[in-house]
Amino acid sequence: MNIKESILMAFESVRANKLRASLTLLSIAIGVFSIIGVGTLIDSLNDTVSGTLDEMGENTFLVTKMPLVGGGGRSWRKLMSRKAINFTQVKELKKRMKTTQNICTFSEKNGYKIKSGDLETDGNVKVAGVDENYFLNYNLKIAKGRVLTEYDVQNKKNVAVIGNDLVVKIFPNINPIGKTIRIKSQNYLVIGVGETKGALLGQSQDNYAIIPVTTFMQYYSSEWESLGIMIRADSKLALNPTMDETIGIMRSIRNIEPGGDNDFEVATNESISDQFSGFTSYLAYFGFICGFISLLAAGVGIMNIMLVAVKERTREIGIRKAVGARQSWILMQFMIETITLCQIGGIIGIILGVGLAFTLGALVGMKLTVPIFWIVISLLICTALGIASGVYPAYKAAKLDPIDALRYE
Repeated sequence: MNIKESILMAFESVRANKLRASLTLLSIAIGVFSIIGVGTLIDSLNDTVSGTLDEMGENTFLVTKMPLVGGGGRSWRKLMSRKAINFTQVKELKKRMKTTQNICTFSEKNGYKIKSGDLETDGNVKVAGVDENYFLNYNLKIAKGRVLTEYDVQNKKNVAVIGNDLVVKIFPNINPIGKTIRIKSQNYLVIGVGETKGALLGQSQDNYAIIPVTTFMQYYSSEWESLGIMIRADSKLALNPTMDETIGIMRSIRNIEPGGDNDFEVATNESISDQFSGFTSYLAYFGFICGFISLLAAGVGIMNIMLVAVKERTREIGIRKAVGARQSWILMQFMIETITLCQIGGIIGIILGVGLAFTLGALVGMKLTVPIFWIVISLLICTALGIASGVYPAYKAAKLDPIDALRYE
């Protein structure tokens, strides 16, 4: 049995039956494309989110009114009825906390237009209200000027730290420090410019204006809107004790009865990453189901191609048997041809999947690597598909009677 000859016959089968073979190979390519593309993008999404969270440190956690990802099977009506976390509660938490004082609060909204003189930005700027600890806890560095101070927050000062996108649009070739910007009806003195971070998931990380949280609540927020709290423990070992203390104090501040459920969420970077991975797993299931259906249809097509090939080469099989070819040789010849056909479609699908994933990754600012795991999985699936689709035609060819085969017209 010549393996090279069997592979060449597979290519000849594609050439001889262009339309039929092309449609079948297209089905395989689409199936593999779904698996490779979805798998690569989901891995990249998870890695991107994990990397972003890691920048804030493994000893940080968030306290929020609502879950950040999903509802954990809980009633959304009950979650929405929770009391908001307000600034008074945040100040009380800071006052009572003993394990750490690295506590910051924040609130943000998108869709603002920022003006300076005759120039203005698009209406997609994020305005965030924060306190003096925000910059340390979120690892946000300043390229020019200074950060917000406790004095700014306590006195509701109209000062702002802006991102580089705003500098480019409304302060071209001008030092923005000391200049004035306008957000809706309020003027703010620019005191700092954040370091450039670039895009993440297709969204700029430099399109923002940060103001004191007290000023934000006065002009851009309402009583029912909740603040978020980020707490940085003094070390990784101190994370759990700090979380326990935070939960106890928040329960006391919010008057939760003993044995009652928390009416707030506490999430570490690890738990947020795990929740996000659980969410993206549903996308993976969808992609794999689509790929499976396409590969199933392709398997039927491959089997039909090989059955036709057995019929067309009946005399050839008879001659091979007449000169001493064993049944196992005939069987392996057709199996190799079938597997080769599946691998051709699989390689096309891999090229398309990796190409699209890298194209989308470049567009949304994700760093992608060659998905070796998913490529290996796809090739194994194509091999299994070839075996499953080719075993019956190969068995049928191997069992042909040489005399009957030689008489076949």
